[in-house]
Amino acid sequence: MPTDPVERVIRYHERTKHHYHRYARSLGFLDWANQPDPFRRFAGAELIPLPLLGADEDPESPLYTAIYEPGAVPSKPVTQRTFSRFFEFALALSAWKKAGQSEWALRSNPSSGNLHPTEGYVLVPWIEGLDLEPGLYHYAPREHGLERRASFPADRVAALLAPFPPGSFLFGLTSVHWREAWKYGERAFRYCNHDVGHAIGAARIAAATLGWRMMLLDGTDQQTVASLLGTDRADDFAEAESEHPDCLSVVWPSRMVNDGGIPDRSSIPCVLDQAIARELARSRWYGKANRLSRDHAVHWDAIDEVAAASWKDVTESRSVDLPGSVATDTSWLMNRTGPSAGRIIRQRRSAVAYDGKTSIPFTVFFRMLQRVMPRGEHPQLERPMPWDAWPYEPAIHLLLFVHRIDGLTPGIYFLVRDKNKLPFIRESINPEINWVPAPGCPEDLPLYWLLEGDARSLAAQVSCHQDIAGDSAFSCGMVAEFEGLLRRQGAWMYPRLFWESGLLGQILYLEAEAAGVRGTGIGCFFDDPVHHIIAVQGLSVQSIYHFTVGGPVEDRRLATLPPYWHLERTRETRDV
Repeated sequence: MPTDPVERVIRYHERTKHHYHRYARSLGFLDWANQPDPFRRFAGAELIPLPLLGADEDPESPLYTAIYEPGAVPSKPVTQRTFSRFFEFALALSAWKKAGQSEWALRSNPSSGNLHPTEGYVLVPWIEGLDLEPGLYHYAPREHGLERRASFPADRVAALLAPFPPGSFLFGLTSVHWREAWKYGERAFRYCNHDVGHAIGAARIAAATLGWRMMLLDGTDQQTVASLLGTDRADDFAEAESEHPDCLSVVWPSRMVNDGGIPDRSSIPCVLDQAIARELARSRWYGKANRLSRDHAVHWDAIDEVAAASWKDVTESRSVDLPGSVATDTSWLMNRTGPSAGRIIRQRRSAVAYDGKTSIPFTVFFRMLQRVMPRGEHPQLERPMPWDAWPYEPAIHLLLFVHRIDGLTPGIYFLVRDKNKLPFIRESINPEINWVPAPGCPEDLPLYWLLEGDARSLAAQVSCHQDIAGDSAFSCGMVAEFEGLLRRQGAWMYPRLFWESGLLGQILYLEAEAAGVRGTGIGCFFDDPVHHIIAVQGLSVQSIYHFTVGGPVEDRRLATLPPYWHLERTRETRDV
């Protein structure tokens, strides 16, 4: 076992690759008797129900297109209703599916295998209208409520949040690695971090529907995250599966003043005060975590090893500038029709099959790709939503298998998400490939046509022989800058590569819905065969997530039920 953390995460990455002749280690079958409970609860913690608003009580939901337009969505105050809406769009149930006697829930945030390893938390100060005591709360999606995990002194919470804009609160994410390992074995650490990225994207977009801002506080060391979220409280998880502390973000209402659109603060720190965090951790805590599986057939040591190797024990004292709002003309939104953001978020699903014939206009395809770019149309703004929440330069690029895009020749394309990285990308793959700008592509979109030809069979073949990669309109491999980046930044960047890919995936999920088609993430692919397509040199770049978009084939055998019909049924029974 190497001692260098970077060598250890590279070893894990190599070990968990799928190959044509073998897959990454897993149990090899589904142990249904020990399928993990998808809902974590803390026995002894008070549950505070959030109001069930639903689609009928959401007449003010902005247009989906408006959430990407700076200044188009007025900022709402932080209240119980807006808090409820934030969680509904970020982590709540979106529907139930029913087949015979079996029922299972879908959620606003996507998850590998619908296993949902991600748990959400909020740390709130006293906010007028929110009606919550200062402290830490765990979000319970099945009940759409908040479990009080800890009571924190109001003055110390205020001190912790003092560097941030008024009305700020913290949003935290953790992972239960066992939930994914139950099905996927050693490769599960990858999938858990994809889902962290999905949840970051879902939360940022949920905040945007309320006119709120969000920033990942990733300068904070991981022990501080663990202390504030309580994942290091061994007694609270003594009989249950542990949670891995992933990240904290700050969320706040974006109030703008009238002297040119300058925000409350011109910059915010990406770090939290360690001393105050330690004080808060000594406060009163409530609840014990429930056990998710009766028994664990195998403990996957490789996951523990990579989690330890990629643990972030450094603190980065840096700030992120908050650029002023651009004076944009949003009058076009007044008479604009289209789906609301709430509708797109609620209807998001993962496709299980594609029809093999639906095509997408090239203008729609280019718009989808522009959404994943970290630079927008307004150069005065640092980054467009949701990339304004991501404090890193882009490290993920797209290898695209284009099958059915009207106006584009089928073949293999490449989107470089940072034009400055183009020389590095070209040096990292086959030097004989001719990089041709995609015909008809907007000038600000660095999309290149690499190879011509029918790539449907190839896309399916490298995606673990899954037809969804070839029957779609297009599919893509998310290619990460890899070994060089890890050696420059540290092993802790490894999970963040998956976070960024998950954030990309969440954007593509919603863009597909807005285009009248459907997307789905693909975690199973043959790693090195993907690299062979473009002759990747060594470990300079690595494919870490796949995604595909097309016309879905619906399974008519499944019934769809409202997300909180079970709570409404219970309440009706009580009323009777």
